[in-house]
Parts: sequence; structure tokens; C-alpha cells
Amino acid sequence: MPSISQYKTISLKTSDINEAKEKAFDHDSDIRFRVRHQVPVFDKSFADVAKEYLCFQKRVADIGQITLHRWRTVDGHIRLHLIPYIGNMQITSITDDKWTEYPFWRKENNTIRKPPKRVLRKKPKAGALPDAKEDGELEKKDRPATSGTIRQEMMTFRAIMNFAAGKHYIRESQVPKGSMPEDKNRRDEFTPQEYRQLHTFARDWIGQADREINIWYRTMAYNFMLIMANTGMRTGEARNLRWRDIDVRTTRDGRPFVTLNVRGKGKYRELIAANNVATYIDRIKAISKATKPDDTVFTTAEGKIAQSLYNKLIADLLTKSGLLYGASGTRRSGYCFRHTYATFRLMEGVDVYFLAKQMGTSVKMIEDYYGHITPAKNAERILQGIPGWDPIADGSSETADSVNAGAAGATPAKPPTK
Repeated sequence: MPSISQYKTISLKTSDINEAKEKAFDHDSDIRFRVRHQVPVFDKSFADVAKEYLCFQKRVADIGQITLHRWRTVDGHIRLHLIPYIGNMQITSITDDKWTEYPFWRKENNTIRKPPKRVLRKKPKAGALPDAKEDGELEKKDRPATSGTIRQEMMTFRAIMNFAAGKHYIRESQVPKGSMPEDKNRRDEFTPQEYRQLHTFARDWIGQADREINIWYRTMAYNFMLIMANTGMRTGEARNLRWRDIDVRTTRDGRPFVTLNVRGKGKYRELIAANNVATYIDRIKAISKATKPDDTVFTTAEGKIAQSLYNKLIADLLTKSGLLYGASGTRRSGYCFRHTYATFRLMEGVDVYFLAKQMGTSVKMIEDYYGHITPAKNAERILQGIPGWDPIADGSSETADSVNAGAAGATPAKPPTK
């Protein structure tokens, strides 16, 4: 480039002086063209750029813009799959064919992971099942990659190419823009009956804790679940939520509601929730050791940010309640509460546009991911106006199928007294 003083040595691979001159002129023209059009003169391999991208993402993780878990996921995409697939190919030589062929290659080449190291202890931890865990890992590695997994890896592939374009290693036109496999393995939401079951079981689950610290964590996990199911927040947004981001307001007719200013994926947005969310938030504040305006809402018992957002506790709750797996056989996680929120709102007839704004996503995504909400679930609305079909009013202000936990027919759990 004009601002860099470097030499580029090229082997012409000929002993004929005339042929050497022709090749030298060709290379000179190529270099001049690259300089004129801001194309790098010194090529980089895909592996080099991928490692540079990974280092950049680590810095992003270090300042909290993405989680360390997310960085490790990207590292796995690159190290286990993308580099073995593309390797030392020059970044400028990657074509659309390399992009479109990746799903086929990935299905045929399921990278074998190294078995986890067995940790030797004098006495095994109580309740630990190391053999079962390792068998699960070995079983997992032999499964073919799902479309959702391949999609995530291709997103990393595209992100690396975008990074390369930003560094002027390639032209913008070289960033692949083709389609990716659809993720057909959606996370299972809870049905209204399952949600009532979970809510009822969770109260006993808290009471079954044998130590005060365990009661504290189960109470936090329980209220975290209720807030997520009643707001549709992403887990990353919940992790970043601070006390100053929460405000209780009133509608024109005087009804209170909660506003949450959330941030995640580099974007800020405002979402609203019913006033019952203020109750759940107050419960957390009553037992938290970090309640200053800039402190995060979801913390550990010591008052530090809860990076894992109670994943193990949520898994324990779902396992013991018999709800860890959905009807499709998909394992549930804390993210399923967001899907439950979306599903229940659609069942209540919320406009797709407003739901998309509330959840910080697109109308298309709502339609694509929640098209499984069948007509049977909306029978009252579809059949409205047909002779012989009259909607039945229950006389209450809440709908039984509401995502509001108060409608689940259970009394909310109280935080433990110290």
C-alpha cells in the first residue's frame, strides 16, 4: 500500500530471460492494480485472518461486550471446523463455491473431539457421575452436525470475511452473501399447563433447599425465571440489566407498568412489562447485596454479576419438575422462557409487529420461528362470529393461559427472611 514501505519477492520459476521479463511485467501490473484499487499486496491465509479475528473477539469479551462463553464457541467454530475446511488458502482466493460447499463438507466431516481429561481425586465428589458425563461426551461427538450448528458456524465464517473486508484484506464484494441452512431445531417453549406445573413445583423446590445459601440461589433463579417469562428478554440483555435501567410508570388511565432499558448485541432498546414484574424485581432487591444504580440486577450471593445466569439451577429445576425436555425431545434451557413469552403473547392475539418491537427482532423472525402456533390454539379467535360459537367469559381480569405467573393458580413464593 502507498503508506507502507515493504518489498515483495516473487519467484518467476523460469530460467528463460524473455519469459522472466514477461512474467515480471505481469506481476508489476497486478501489484499496481492492487494498490490502485486498495487490494492488499501481501496476501493473508484464511487461518491467519481467523486467528486475528479471534484475538479481536477475545478483547471484546474482556471488556464485557460478549460473554467468554460466546468467545469459546467462536473459537470452537474456527479451530475445529473452519480452519480444517479452508486452512491456509489465501483469503483473497475464497469464492462463493467455498461458502456453498461448507454444509456438505461439514455433514461428511464431523470433527472428532478429544475425550475430556479424567480428573483424579482421592474421593469423588458427592453425587458426581464422571463416567456418565464422559460417555455423554463421546456419544455427542459421533452425532452428525445439525442444520442449526452448521448455521452458527457459517455465521462465524461470514463474520471472519466481514472482518477481513474491514481490514481491507479483501473487497466487500468477496464477503459471502448466500443463504445458510435453516435452523429447524427450535427451542421448545412451555405450554400453559407446563408453565403452571413449573411455577407450582418451583415453590416447593425452594423450600427443599437444605442450606440458607441454596435457598438464596434458588430464590434468585425462580424470580429470574418469572422475569424472563414475563418480558421476553434475551439472556445477554438480562446479564447487562442494571437497577438504573428499571422504571415504573403509569398508563393514561393510571395503571402501572414497568419499563426496562436493555442492551445486548451492541443495541439498546426499551421494553415494557406488566406490573407483576416489579414485584419479582423487588424480591430480588430485598435479598441482593448489590443494589446501587450501576449494579447489575442478577448477581451471585456475593453481589458480583451472575455470568451464567443460574444455568445449573434452572437445569436442576427443569430436571426435577420433569420438564427438561420438550415435546420434540429438545433439551430446554433458560432461553426457553423467551420463547414461552413470545408464544403466549401470540396466543393472546398480540400484533406481530408490536411483539417484534418488544422482543427486539424482526416480524419475519417472529413469523418464521413461531409459525408452529397452530389454529387450534387460537380457536376462540378463528371461530369468533360463527353461529353457535360464543366466547366464554371467566369473569376474571386475567386470562388463564397468560404468561403472568399469577394466573397460573399459585401464590408467588416469598423471599426467605434472614
